[in-house]
Amino acid sequence: MMGKPVILDFDQSTGNVPGAAVIKLSAWQDEIRYGCSMKTFKRLGNLLDRDLPPDYGTVLMGSGDFHHVSALLVEKACTRLESSDSLELVVFDNHPDNMRFPFGIHCGSWVSHASKLDRVSHIHVLGITSGDISAAHAWENRLRPLYEGKLPYWCMDVNIGWMKTLGLGRAGRRFNSPDALVDAFVEVQRQRQLPVYLSIDKDAFSKETVCTNWDQGRMAEPHLLQIIDVLKSRLIASDINGEVSNWTYQNRWKRCLSWLDGQEPVPEKELQTWQKQQQEFNSRILAALQR
Repeated sequence: MMGKPVILDFDQSTGNVPGAAVIKLSAWQDEIRYGCSMKTFKRLGNLLDRDLPPDYGTVLMGSGDFHHVSALLVEKACTRLESSDSLELVVFDNHPDNMRFPFGIHCGSWVSHASKLDRVSHIHVLGITSGDISAAHAWENRLRPLYEGKLPYWCMDVNIGWMKTLGLGRAGRRFNSPDALVDAFVEVQRQRQLPVYLSIDKDAFSKETVCTNWDQGRMAEPHLLQIIDVLKSRLIASDINGEVSNWTYQNRWKRCLSWLDGQEPVPEKELQTWQKQQQEFNSRILAALQR
């Protein structure tokens, strides 16, 4: 993956990335951030079809509140495949992003939309420690891609016994440590040959690795590098999100949803420190993807 990085600049959190193309999208922030209608999402897709450069590389999109934009990028990656090919989608995330959202698409539901793409063979979500996949929230998870065997959750620290009760035992893979999870995933991927799209939400990582304003998991930088190493010969596209930025929604409904998800504004001093930390981490990720 040697293409030129692209910044989808919704929230000015990504900073300067040497050599990157920048698509200015600040006017879209309130509409797209956290979630949007499918009509609005299609409009954004049309803009990206027009403005993304040919043969672009890794896409950086700012806050994890924009992770649903990955669904558009995965769809575009599918169009770059040979006519008979499909791809695997590998997602680093502390959340399944396979939740029900009846109002369109949002950052916690986009994986379920990607699972409907015929040319996406499997989706692996790595590093989940969120209660989103606990019994208390089982009803919120979209079960179809789990039943179809298209979507396994690779998780830690959460009781997923309900999945076995519902006949979904193979869709839930629980580990005691990030090392064990990554080793098992690497063994699976050594047997695979399909092209890969890699989506990295930095809330999958521990706070010792990088700070975000979502609840965070336990992965560390060496785990990501280990997985990039096993996937790199098959990587055809990737994106990075999970930056930190503050935003007050004009839309009251979004303001309420964001509050219910526990997103508190980050104090300005911490915000600058965290953004610098995030940007340095991004540089190392990009270097690993381009080696």
